[in-house]
Amino acid sequence: MKITIIGAGNMGGALARGWAGTGMHRVTVTARSEETLARYAGITGICTSLDNVSAVRDADIIVLAVKPWLVESVCRQIAGAVDFGRQMILSVAANVFTDTLRNYLGNEQAKVLYVMPNIAAEYCESMTYLAAASGIADDDIAIVRELLLQVGKVKACAEKDVAAGNMLSGCGIAYVMRFIHAMMAGGVEMGLYPKEAQEIAMQTMKGAVAVLEGQKIHPEVAIDKVTTPGGLTIRGLNELDHAGFNSAVIRCLKAGLVEPRK
Repeated sequence: MKITIIGAGNMGGALARGWAGTGMHRVTVTARSEETLARYAGITGICTSLDNVSAVRDADIIVLAVKPWLVESVCRQIAGAVDFGRQMILSVAANVFTDTLRNYLGNEQAKVLYVMPNIAAEYCESMTYLAAASGIADDDIAIVRELLLQVGKVKACAEKDVAAGNMLSGCGIAYVMRFIHAMMAGGVEMGLYPKEAQEIAMQTMKGAVAVLEGQKIHPEVAIDKVTTPGGLTIRGLNELDHAGFNSAVIRCLKAGLVEPRK
């Protein structure tokens, strides 16, 4: 499959490296400067271009991986080169919805999909939310879903639910990393070197996920397995509760919710 990714930033780059790494696709990445494109020099399966219009003409899939405020100008730039009957357009720009994308492209039947992956796509471990515009054939949606499955897990949903997915998975990866950093800081305070504390925190996170996936149990059930009455674990958990940990996480996730534009 021929994939053109407009935007060579963190998200566009993660998708490009993830798909190129499968060895199944020809990926073209565009940017506004040679300096940016130099990051992709020598990566097998990735071509680069400074010309968005020429880059989209031969593509099967076009990915808009630019900042939300740049989506309109990019859409209007490439609209004349898009084959709306054949090509599908994926946008990863937060809170730019499919009706808006069609308006920017000047075509009410454009095959546009709103997707929300995260930077773990580079390592094929993204959690991606997928919402298709109205009228897109199931077969076309299935093609995009299979493509996204190559870089992680996929949750197909209504467009109104992408905002929650963005906060849980798109932004959520940063919140998980902040928790790991907090564990590192605690480890340093207890006498560990930062690198050692980071390694321990990351492996602990991986272990927690492995238990939940392997045993298919609720987190609280797993917590009970390591919480001895009167023991150390319950002391730490109670400190998290006293500090409002759950409330802080919930407020964090809800902070970025916006309603889709009508």
